[in-house]
Amino acid sequence: MPHFEVSPGVTLHYTVDDFTDPWVPAPTVLLLHGLAESGEAFRAFVPALARQARVVRLDLRGYGGSTPMPEDHPWRFDQLVADVVALIGHLGVARVHLVGGKIGGTIALAVAARHPELVEKLAVLGGPASLTNMAGRTPGWRAQIAAEGVPAWVAASNAGRMGTRMSPAALAWWTQMMGRTAASTLQGFLQMVPSVDVTAEVDRIRAPTLVVTTTGSGLGSVEEVRAWQERIAGSRLVVVENDSYHVAASDPDETAALVRDFLAG
Repeated sequence: MPHFEVSPGVTLHYTVDDFTDPWVPAPTVLLLHGLAESGEAFRAFVPALARQARVVRLDLRGYGGSTPMPEDHPWRFDQLVADVVALIGHLGVARVHLVGGKIGGTIALAVAARHPELVEKLAVLGGPASLTNMAGRTPGWRAQIAAEGVPAWVAASNAGRMGTRMSPAALAWWTQMMGRTAASTLQGFLQMVPSVDVTAEVDRIRAPTLVVTTTGSGLGSVEEVRAWQERIAGSRLVVVENDSYHVAASDPDETAALVRDFLAG
């Protein structure tokens, strides 16, 4: 499986799904997952995208097959952005279509704002421009992880994340996948989360942008999302009817189709 060393002792893992015609030039779509996930979070997107593009699913620093981070790792949002830039360079492509879910969407916003030359199109799926409102949640989450472990925390917090329509079997799969995240990674990462705010940067985004949210997202109301989305020139907002905030997980087929059509347009 592909890995590359992004800094001494830290490797990032990624998966490539490419079913394009070898004789036809194809774009690269880079997918960035959210908190406590891995590239497997975009499993359902592969059939929709991989015939027309080389699909790259990154495991963010500390997650999935990437090097787990110790609890005292000095997490910096800027480093997560730099990791994505490093991967684009490692892939040897000039530009990518960038798609992010949850905090992966926040990272994608920052990459597009700070490195416009690298981003052809941008899709943000349930990703907020600011996570400062998480300050009230993360201390309790960290305490539960320390006392009960990651799978118990995932199961307890899934109602807001996934909404009420997800099947028990799907919930079980997401809980298992997310529950494999190292507790040390999450403990440090969750301390960083409430400091993340790229609202002031979105005006600098020049890539055509699609933003998808839900009617009942716990990460921000439709009005709050629209307030920053409208500052991205020429961007489009799609609102999916659901009470989840992880729209790529709760409504994968609809969301993947939206992304496919947006990237092809």
